[in-house]
Amino acid sequence: MKIFVILWSLIITSASINAQQIAAKDLAFLKKKEDTLKKIGLQIVQGRNAADRFLADSIFTRVLVRALKTKNSIYYPFDSIINISKIFSPDSAFKIYTWQLMINENTVRQHGAIQIKTTDGSVKLFGLIDKSDVTTNMIDTIGDNFGWMGAVYYKVLKKEFGGKAIYTLIGFDENNIKTDKKIMDILEFVDGKPVFGKKIFIMEKQSSYPKIAARFIMEFKKNASPRLTYDAAKDAIIFDELVSETNEPKKKWTLVPDGEQESFKWRDGKWYHIARVMEGTEAVNFDAPSQIRDAKGNIKEDKPKK
Repeated sequence: MKIFVILWSLIITSASINAQQIAAKDLAFLKKKEDTLKKIGLQIVQGRNAADRFLADSIFTRVLVRALKTKNSIYYPFDSIINISKIFSPDSAFKIYTWQLMINENTVRQHGAIQIKTTDGSVKLFGLIDKSDVTTNMIDTIGDNFGWMGAVYYKVLKKEFGGKAIYTLIGFDENNIKTDKKIMDILEFVDGKPVFGKKIFIMEKQSSYPKIAARFIMEFKKNASPRLTYDAAKDAIIFDELVSETNEPKKKWTLVPDGEQESFKWRDGKWYHIARVMEGTEAVNFDAPSQIRDAKGNIKEDKPKK
């Protein structure tokens, strides 16, 4: 499965982990749970049929929640569990776990949880419920953790406006048999609870995208692997322009990168779309899931294969 290869290649883990904050007894417990989660996680990916994968996912979720209830578990990396992404926010305010369950070739559902950092190490956890398959307008929908537009995240950015933190999440969705998606979403905490989506994506007039949107979604031909990533040198989100191979842009399964790049720049609390990246701009830190690494850890630009 594509996402399995992606996560195996990148092994996305939390930054600045300090496992010494976990008591020895709790650390032993977490290591034991990690071993269990590693085995069950593989069953989610390799299950022979949907029933097997559903069962594995259900057990995996219960074991993970039990593990996360351990004091200071937010600092535990769970490095050996390769079927999930686990990323700290840049300010270490929270850690987000996401993974996917393939129900069949045409239906993929994401699961996840947000773990909030607490002063006493106690658990504060929000489960993420993927409602993308029953949402008619993903671009404009704003919802809480029970109305999440699922993705497996590979980047979290933090911006501030009006004294409030605004987090930008960048992720991947192995959507269906014809298309994949890359998603740029917004996460805020309102009264201590997560809210996804915010109408701060401002598109240029010539774009086919709505003028103002709550999130940015690229849907494209299966395995086309366009880039959607953060360029630290330019402090911008860089993404590949998509064109239809058959001159039918409404058919998302025909869209592929055309070699041109577009971007989003943060200004006054909004992401402003720029139709072309200025000549001479060189995108760096392309850590999107389309990358894989060789045996020496160097990035290769080959598209991952199933």
